[in-house]
This record gives sequence, C-alpha cells and structure tokens, in this order.
Amino acid sequence: MYQNRLEALRGKMKEHTLSQVLVTDAASIFYLTGRWIEAGERLLVLLVKEEGKPCLFINELFPEKESEELDFVWLKDTSDAIGMLSEHLEKGKTTGVDKNWPSGFLIGLMKTMGTSDVENSSILLDQIRAVKDEEEKKLMRAASKLNDEAMHMLIESLEENMSELEAEDLLKKIYFDLGAEGFSFTPIIAFDKNGANPHHENGGRLLKHGDAVILDIGCRKNNYCSDMTRTIFFGEAGEKEKEVFETVLEANKKAISLVKPGARFSDIDRAARSVIEEKGYGPYFTHRTGHSIGIEVHETGDVSSANDSLLEPGMIFSVEPGIYLEGKFGVRIEDLVLVTEDGCEVLNSYPKELYLK
Repeated sequence: MYQNRLEALRGKMKEHTLSQVLVTDAASIFYLTGRWIEAGERLLVLLVKEEGKPCLFINELFPEKESEELDFVWLKDTSDAIGMLSEHLEKGKTTGVDKNWPSGFLIGLMKTMGTSDVENSSILLDQIRAVKDEEEKKLMRAASKLNDEAMHMLIESLEENMSELEAEDLLKKIYFDLGAEGFSFTPIIAFDKNGANPHHENGGRLLKHGDAVILDIGCRKNNYCSDMTRTIFFGEAGEKEKEVFETVLEANKKAISLVKPGARFSDIDRAARSVIEEKGYGPYFTHRTGHSIGIEVHETGDVSSANDSLLEPGMIFSVEPGIYLEGKFGVRIEDLVLVTEDGCEVLNSYPKELYLK
C-alpha cells in the first residue's frame, strides 16, 4: 500500500520535473509511511528522490523503529539539522517543499544550499490524497459509522438547561466510550441564536424549549476523520424554523443527487445554492458548500463556485448547506459523500429529516 503511494508520488514528480521533494507535513508523512509523528518545533523531513528508499530525518527524541523501507538520519537537539539535510540533496536541482514547512527551516536551507530554486510540491501529494484507495474508503466508512452512533447518543442525552460546553464534554466521553481517538475538530454545539454564527464557539448558553440546535461533530478513528452536522429542535419548531429547515434539507439532497464522476465541484455548490436562493435566503448562506476530508478534516479541494475541478471516483467531501439568520437561529445539514463509479455513496446514515427532541 505505502509503496504504491510512493510510486504515485514519483509519477507526479516526473510530470513536474522534480527530482527531489521534502515531505514535512505530518499527515502526508503518515500517508506515505504509516507513521504519525508530531515533531513540534523540531525538524522532521521525509526526503523522496526519483529512485532509492525515502530518507526520514527525525530527532532521536521520537521513539520510531527503523525499517527496511526507509533510511533514517537521526538528529539531536544540538545537530545542524539543516546542514545534515542539505548534504543529502542534489545541488543545482529544483527542490520541492511542502506548503506547511516553517519559513525558519526553508530560509535556512536556501541559505545553506545557496539557491532559491524551490517549488511548492504539496500539490503533488494533495492530488494523490484526494482520491482514496480501498483501505482509506473502509476507514472513512468506519469513522462515519462511529460518528452516526455518537450523534444518536448525544441527541438522546440532551436535556433542558444543559449548556453547550456540558454537551461538548458529554460528546468527548461518548467518543471515548465508542473507541474513537478524540475529536477531528472542536465540535460546534450551538443553541438558539448562537446557531446563526456558522463557526460558533461553544459557551455557557443553556438549552431551552423551542431552541434550534446545531450539532456539527466529528471524530478520529484509525487516523481518519469523520464530520457531520444535524439540526434538531428542542420541544417545538415554529413555522419560520420549519421553512428554513426544509429549504436547507432540500439543498443538501439536491446537491448530493448531482455527485458523480465528471461533475464539477462548482456544480455541486451551485445546486445547493440555487435551492436556497430560490426560497429567498441566498444572502444567508455565507460559506462554501463543502470541503474534502480524509486524514485531515479539511483537505485540499473544496465545494465552491471557485473550484471547477472534476469529481473522480474515490474522492470524499462534505455537502453542508446552511442558512443563518442573525439574532434568531441557524440551520445546517451536513453529510460526507464518496464519489463512486456511477454516482455517490453517502457515508452518514443518521436521519436528517425534521426532528423534535
């Protein structure tokens, strides 16, 4: 599996005439090696060349076991890490560098090498990671199934006068009990008018009868992420709330119905947005329709009017239209979809129709 991914990267390198790339992003190193290493401020680099074994530059602080698939260069805190790295690079050739590498390391390398001939090579792995292999599909299905269970348990546990932060703590315990590795992102639990802020930060607001409740939650399982949003109503829903909810639900379903190979990301965004605009709520849908997901909860590739890239089998992304009425309430409904050979598979099975708790 990892060898296939490495060869795919080398194929991309050849297309872009890059003979050496520095992979420094933790998620991308995991994708290529199966090793998840959070190096913090210390240098961590996987050097990939056209031929030969990749070479991992890693501080001896991290207890990684050597293997036949990788060469290892062990660093100390007192090592000239950039100098040691530069000794393994081919002079006079363009070096591909990750977009997330700290400038302190990059500038140091450029000065040491005496060159400014570097390129952002993240796009190579981004393109490969966008199309999930069969093992990744299984892991994403498993993470989403666990998230469905967590959503059910969380909704069933909501009680009047529970705070948003108390619900967040409860969700953390639910994930732990289900065997997840924690949040894939800080959940958004928004009661009443707090739901009008798409990126609300959970606080002390207490749940009251008649509240619209946005639950945007996700966990990590086996290093892969889930993400789902459901909006429910606590006790009752007014006519306005029902109208907005049904509009968002229609937008979600319409967008998903168009997901298939050859469609454009912008087509999916347009489908969701047009439903909301036709109902007069266009100005209140203030964000893109979705984002790609996998090892990271937000990966390269979004569902927006600016992205005309074509969908390919194996891509996984969210479809999450919303309407946000400031000072009143908000509604968002989100599913993850996997592009198949002839359409799509929705990874979330938890009901999304109007629900009164």
